Amino acid sequence: MTERPLWTPAPERMAASNLSRFMAPFGFRSFDEVLAFSVDKPEAFWSALWEFCAIKAEARGESVLVDGAKMPGAKFFPGARLNYAENMLRKSDDTDALVFRGEDKVRRRMSWAELNQAVAKLHRALASAGVEEGDRICAIVPNMPEAIVSFLAASSLGAIWSSCSPDFGERGILDRFGQIVPKILITCDGYYYAGKTIRMGEKVSNVLKELPSVTQALVIDYIGEAEAVAELLPNGRTLNAFVADHSDAPVAYAQLPMDHPLYILYSSGTTGIPKCIVHSAGGILLKHLSEHVLNTDTKPTDKLFYFSTCGWMMWNWLVSGLSAGATLLLYDGSPFHPSERALFDYADDEGMTIFGTSAKYIDAVKKSGLIPKDSHRLSSLRAMLSTGSPLSAESFDFVYADIKPDMQLASISGGTDICGCFVGGNPLSPVWRGEIQGPMLGMAMDVYDDGGKPLRGEKGELVCVRPFPSMPVMFWNDPDGSKYHNAYFARFPGIWCHGDFAEITPHGGMIIHGRSDATLNPGGVRIGTAEIYAQVEQVPEVIEALAIGQDWDHDVRVVLFVRLRADAILDEALVATIRKKIRDGASPRHVPAKIVAVADIPRTKSGKITELAVRDVVHGRTVKNKEALANPEALDLFAGLAELAT
Repeated sequence: MTERPLWTPAPERMAASNLSRFMAPFGFRSFDEVLAFSVDKPEAFWSALWEFCAIKAEARGESVLVDGAKMPGAKFFPGARLNYAENMLRKSDDTDALVFRGEDKVRRRMSWAELNQAVAKLHRALASAGVEEGDRICAIVPNMPEAIVSFLAASSLGAIWSSCSPDFGERGILDRFGQIVPKILITCDGYYYAGKTIRMGEKVSNVLKELPSVTQALVIDYIGEAEAVAELLPNGRTLNAFVADHSDAPVAYAQLPMDHPLYILYSSGTTGIPKCIVHSAGGILLKHLSEHVLNTDTKPTDKLFYFSTCGWMMWNWLVSGLSAGATLLLYDGSPFHPSERALFDYADDEGMTIFGTSAKYIDAVKKSGLIPKDSHRLSSLRAMLSTGSPLSAESFDFVYADIKPDMQLASISGGTDICGCFVGGNPLSPVWRGEIQGPMLGMAMDVYDDGGKPLRGEKGELVCVRPFPSMPVMFWNDPDGSKYHNAYFARFPGIWCHGDFAEITPHGGMIIHGRSDATLNPGGVRIGTAEIYAQVEQVPEVIEALAIGQDWDHDVRVVLFVRLRADAILDEALVATIRKKIRDGASPRHVPAKIVAVADIPRTKSGKITELAVRDVVHGRTVKNKEALANPEALDLFAGLAELAT
């Protein structure tokens, strides 16, 4: 039987796309042609994108790309001066900018006019509190309108934003925010998850004891207890009280260089405390405009949804949908509360057009037995986006058979490191089973073997061989740039090596086979092993621990190996203690699916435990570098474990 794509865009849909309008002056007739142009002639491509998207800026400057052969080191629009928030807030009418659902507890709407006014009031309040360009504003917040208002107000002043979700434990928050010395901390009074109300006062109070740089702690009223929580906190005020006396008239946005820091995201923390990845306002604006407007075909008429917390880069990506004029649909809480229908109900109720989620969510819907094409209309839905972990071929089948047959399924893949995508969807190409459609515009993607040679039809390292705008400006507290260099450029000099195991398909698409480094990635949430160890090794019975991601059921599950005291037994009570310690101290996402006791843990001659070697043994792969181990015989303890077969 001849292989056929699962979906092909109709000619009228292609003709009406933003990308077709962008291509028209150049005479391009296919995605392959515009992709080649974007990679081979970056100055022409990024200049055309600037004009097509009508970026608002005090100055654009004469140069588009300086040191374009350097990675890192290339500079896009080095003479430009602009403001990210100003480019998000171009509209100011009474149509919806934000729609919000907090499970089944809270429903709200915010118009473009109201969003502009809320940002203006907070802009002035922060300025009055002494916030200046470069100051850090940190937030422990749900995915709700106040989070976006706070972020845009911070960036309107040139302050640097950083956020995490409220389910993070105290140590997880401090390992991040403690490194960047924030001036302002914004939090919520509590949040809802799976129908439960979780209060935040005690946690935030403890966090603030270790953040002496914070001059104001601002509390968002979400569960109706903001005033009580504010009274608990040093220099605490409710957000409403903080902005009450300030005008909502239009503000003057700080006009800043392209590489002025916009926000700080965090690495997984595999080898210690998380690295602080600093992203630029101009680079993020360019990259996200290319992804939203051209690759995703986001338009002012769209209702854009991405299920995310404020601790995942997809929240940052979602916010940039405002630059395309789209209405953002926000959701906070469990996507299965009160039932598996929750997000599909939201889609029908609001006329959702773009449904962003994770591969794990799609699999969970499948296992729930829900058949959305029968239970819901989904008449407005034209695209479903999936990221976080590779989307299995069987999940492609499920989406087209049981969610909606006539819809683009765009599996996308990138990272916190670039706050964007290397590969993903586009409005002109077909969707093939189990494949990502191809590289994103402007991204010179390839797959290399261990020797740095391109591979076709084989699996290898995913690389990007030319500069792009959303490369990090720097890592915080990395004065000589060595951490930044070692993270991406040590393997292949001058080439970005991302740590994904990938292959290029005959269709020109991409299949990601998972992470090739030690970062854990269950359900698409990056988890650092060091964050798990910091908690579990506080349990008296545990001497040391090692965590890996085991490929399981089209996803990855966290497996924790523990070496116990001689008099300790890994019974149900100890398993429960370990899980509670990790949940409370790190987050629920860090809790392992399996906990297994072992007699020894392999380590290098320098004393470092070696997750990669253990992961290879568990998956039946050959360990390449046993001579680097001080106790290679310990690897035998991890082979063929019955506990990991179920």
